[in-house]
Amino acid sequence: LNQLSGIAAQTEQDAERIANLMHKNPQTITLMGNLKFDVTPPDDAAERGRYLRSLLGIKRPIFLAASTREGEEALILDAVTQANIPNLLTVIVPRHPQRFDEVATLLSKRGISFCRRSEFSMGTVAGDIPSNSVVLGDSMGEMFMYYVACDIAFIGGSLMPLGGQNLIEACAVGTPVIVGPFTHNFKDAVQGAVEAGAAIQLATSELVDPAARAVSTALDWLNDQQALEQRALAAKSWVAQHTGAAHRMLEEITCFQDERVTP
Repeated sequence: LNQLSGIAAQTEQDAERIANLMHKNPQTITLMGNLKFDVTPPDDAAERGRYLRSLLGIKRPIFLAASTREGEEALILDAVTQANIPNLLTVIVPRHPQRFDEVATLLSKRGISFCRRSEFSMGTVAGDIPSNSVVLGDSMGEMFMYYVACDIAFIGGSLMPLGGQNLIEACAVGTPVIVGPFTHNFKDAVQGAVEAGAAIQLATSELVDPAARAVSTALDWLNDQQALEQRALAAKSWVAQHTGAAHRMLEEITCFQDERVTP
């Protein structure tokens, strides 16, 4: 580490840990922030999301389970079934495409009416989509569209000790977020989103499983439209406050290159 000319740390905690390993030259560490805050939605994401919402139902409450991992879909479906929220549409988008068919099989075995995203195009009209309780998001590169189309997003990989998935993209388009107890891969981002009022993290409990509490929390939010809108605004504001890491990184690289140029 002491042979490096510069180190870009994401957080203060990262910088501190790196500095503890360096005895000669810790001043080479620069705090940059999280590059994920600078990932912007595609230009057509908002339009496509609103159109998808019109297909699925403007007045229907839509709960998105995003980037789910193995075993989580069953827990979420159990919780949704038990909650029995009137007219709720659950959209499930597995994290890995090789699991699309696996989740479809799970839905079929449970006798749950569902349709696949791949079964309709963005040219479909609302009347052509069956009235289902679940939509399986079996498409790639459309996560921003799903976030725009839903009311609330649960971010997967967090019901089990898998470290969680990225919640920043959902917040960037103003979608309030619920995460489970296991989010060590995004610890600082989750903490910041919770403190900003953009997200809520569920604690572990022996009495109520996290999936059930995720769905009950979603129901509470759906029943308080004003609070839901406030969380949506908080989500966008939180992301906007933390952008700039890419620019800082570019400046650091440029300065380093300038110093290395031989006259």
